[in-house]
Amino acid sequence: MAKRMALMLAAVVVFVGAIAAIKARQFQAGAKQNASFKPPPEAVTTVVTRQESWPATLTLIGTVAAVRGVTVSADLAGIVASIDFESGKTVRQGDVLVQLDTRQEQAQLAAAEAQRDLTAINLERMRGLSSEGVAPRSDLDQAEASQKQAVARVGEIRATIARKTIRAPFSGVLGIRQVNLGQYLTDGAPVVPLQAVDPIYVNFSVPQQQIINLHIGAPVRATAEGAGLSASGKVTAIDSVVDSATRNLQVQATFANPDGKLRPGMFVQTSLSTGASAPVVALPASAISYAPYGDSVFIVEDMKDPKDPKGQSYRGVRQQFVKLGAGRGDQVAVVSGIKPGQEIVTSGVFKLRNGAAVQVNNTVQPGNNPAPKPEDS
Repeated sequence: MAKRMALMLAAVVVFVGAIAAIKARQFQAGAKQNASFKPPPEAVTTVVTRQESWPATLTLIGTVAAVRGVTVSADLAGIVASIDFESGKTVRQGDVLVQLDTRQEQAQLAAAEAQRDLTAINLERMRGLSSEGVAPRSDLDQAEASQKQAVARVGEIRATIARKTIRAPFSGVLGIRQVNLGQYLTDGAPVVPLQAVDPIYVNFSVPQQQIINLHIGAPVRATAEGAGLSASGKVTAIDSVVDSATRNLQVQATFANPDGKLRPGMFVQTSLSTGASAPVVALPASAISYAPYGDSVFIVEDMKDPKDPKGQSYRGVRQQFVKLGAGRGDQVAVVSGIKPGQEIVTSGVFKLRNGAAVQVNNTVQPGNNPAPKPEDS
């Protein structure tokens, strides 16, 4: 019985050993196969770089501001008797916008004018009596003072009536009405915004490193993304003080705006010309891999796999960090990092790594137009 048990145990050990040996050989074969496995090449598009001459420009963020802009308000308190404008319309300097109730002042004016006329008659009578020696000089002086006071009183009431007639202080475009007929307005109550929009200002900040390139009359181009607006202007004012917090200098450019498309408060992208043209390598914006530690591109080259005993070459990519310049349309200027004649990946960069194999297919290329015209512009 013991002999039989020993034989069965030995058979089980031999069987398990055989299974283990077979599995070990399978694992070794799988490891060799995985070691020699190469992922399929990634499909990408490429472009061969060439050097171009771009004008030296700064791309900055600007804000549109009116040459003159106010919120027209009530000078004196009163009830709105009439509204003589429509929201959003263009007005000229001096046009009546709102008339406040002046019935009380008109009555006071009538009384003051009557008093003025009476004092004028009394003054003429007193002059005649004084010339004949009948009335003393003091009575003549008193009559002259009374007449002057009456004239001044008339002028005061007329000024009050004029201040209750709210007029446009300058020519421009009105905003949305903020008063209603019959409403009581207090001193300084807003009536309607008024902006002079032709010409119009664009304010932006320039880093202190670029101050040396600034000058009055430098051409500036402003673009409002999403609105399809683009305009050309010139630098007309440069601030005399650099902001100590940002180390930027405030610059103001003036733009013709006859159609009023540029409106105060709009966000625009400005391109400031700072000098002569500079040599750059222009790439589609899709070719740039943006990252916090630095921007980079992928260069396509012939590579060899060090793990391949045969040493066969393949088309792969090498990551190259670059320094970027200004943008223009679909393109971005590369100031340093790459040279003309190199093949750069223009799409599919997000799925690449250093040394990855690629397959170039340029049937469909990404946008690479320095002056694109979007269909929705």
